[in-house]
Amino acid sequence: MIRIKEGKEKNLLRHHPWVFSGAMEEPLPAEASVQRVETSAGRFIAWGFYDPESHIQLRLASWDEKEVPDGAWWEKMTRLSVLRRKNFFVPSSDTNTFRLIHGEADFLPGVTADVYARTIRVIISARVAFQYRENVVSALFSMLKPDLLILNTDQAFCGIEHMKEVTEYYRNKDGQCELFTPDKSLDEIKIRESGIYYSFVPGSGQKSGFFCDQRENRIRASRYAKDAVVFDGCSYTGSFTLHALRAGAGSVDAFDISSDAVHRLLSNVHLNEELGVLPPGSSEKVSAAKGDIFEVLRSIPSGKYDLMILDPPKLAKTQKGLEEAKKGYKDLNRLAMSKIKSGGVLVTCSCSGSLSREDFRTVLAWSAKDAGVEVQVLETLGQAQDHPVRLSFPESEYLKVFILRVIK
Repeated sequence: MIRIKEGKEKNLLRHHPWVFSGAMEEPLPAEASVQRVETSAGRFIAWGFYDPESHIQLRLASWDEKEVPDGAWWEKMTRLSVLRRKNFFVPSSDTNTFRLIHGEADFLPGVTADVYARTIRVIISARVAFQYRENVVSALFSMLKPDLLILNTDQAFCGIEHMKEVTEYYRNKDGQCELFTPDKSLDEIKIRESGIYYSFVPGSGQKSGFFCDQRENRIRASRYAKDAVVFDGCSYTGSFTLHALRAGAGSVDAFDISSDAVHRLLSNVHLNEELGVLPPGSSEKVSAAKGDIFEVLRSIPSGKYDLMILDPPKLAKTQKGLEEAKKGYKDLNRLAMSKIKSGGVLVTCSCSGSLSREDFRTVLAWSAKDAGVEVQVLETLGQAQDHPVRLSFPESEYLKVFILRVIK
C-alpha cells in the first residue's frame, strides 16, 4: 500500500494518472508491483503500478476499488480502446490508417498503437507496459487478426525508463498470433488517408512510420493552397505537400532533416500522380531537399511564399526542456513570419505535450512582435479524434496547431 502526502492527492482524486516520488510517503516498496493507493488519512484513491526504476514511479490505473489491474484488465482496456474506434472500421472508407490506443488518454499507460491497413504498430514507452505487452498483443490479435504486428520500445524513453531497445514481430499464422524473426527485410505496404496513398516499410522511419494525428489539419491547411507558392518545413514523407498539390498549389518547396524522408516524399508524389489522385504534372511542381529547418528558414528569400507550414518534431521532450523549447519555437516562427508574403498564411504546429496551448499562443505573439508583423488567428486546431484528449489528463492534448495570417 502507498499513501500520498497530504495536499498532494487532489489531482489524483480527479483521476490524473501520474504520481511522482515527491508526492508519496515513505517507506515505499522495494520492487515493482501493483499497489493500493490511499490518501494520508487512509481513503482509497486508486490502484496503481509502482516501479522505482520508472521516471514516473507510480501510474494510477483503476479508480474502482473492486477492480485490481492485472493482465485481464490490460486485455479489457485494449479491447475497449479498439471498440471506441469502430467508426473507422469501414471497408469503403478513404482512410485505413488511424490510432488504436493513445496511451493514458485511453487508460493504458505507456502504450501507443496505430493500424496501417493490415499491419499494426505498437510502441511501448513505459516499463509497466512492456511487462504487460503480451496481453495487449493478444487482445489486438484476437479482435483484428492483422497480417503483421510490430512492437518496439520507444527509443526516446528507453534511457529514462531503464528499458532495452527491443523490437518484436508477430504474424498471423493460421489465425493464431505467432512471434517470429523476419529472415529478410519487410515488404512495403500501401496505406491511404483521406484518399491519398502512402507507401513505406513497416517499422521504418520516425516513431510509428506515419503520423495520423494531423489528418484533419492537412485538409484544413490545403484550403489555403489553391494557386499558392507553398513552403513545407519538416515535411517528413509529404502529407501536407500531397494535400496542397491535390488542392491545386502552384508549387511546393519541401524540406526535411532526413534524406530518406525526402526520397519517400517524392516517391509518394509520383505514386499519387500515377494513380490519378493528384493532377497531371504535380511531380514537376515539387522541389524536395534535405535541410535543418532553422538553417533553411534563414536562407530562403523573403516574400516568396503564400503558404508556409511548420510541423517540427517535439522540441520539449520533458518539462525540464520546456524553456529552451519555447526559445526554439519563437525563433522558428519569427523567421517564418519575417519571410512569408504580406497577407500570407502560416500553419504552425507544436507536438510538445509539456507546452500548453496558451503558452504556444504567447510564444507566437512574441514571435510576431520580434518579426515586426501583425498576426490574425484564422483557425485553432488540435489532434484528430482517434487521438482523444482525456480531461483529467491535460498532457494528452499534445498537438497544438494555429493557422495564422501574417500582415506586414
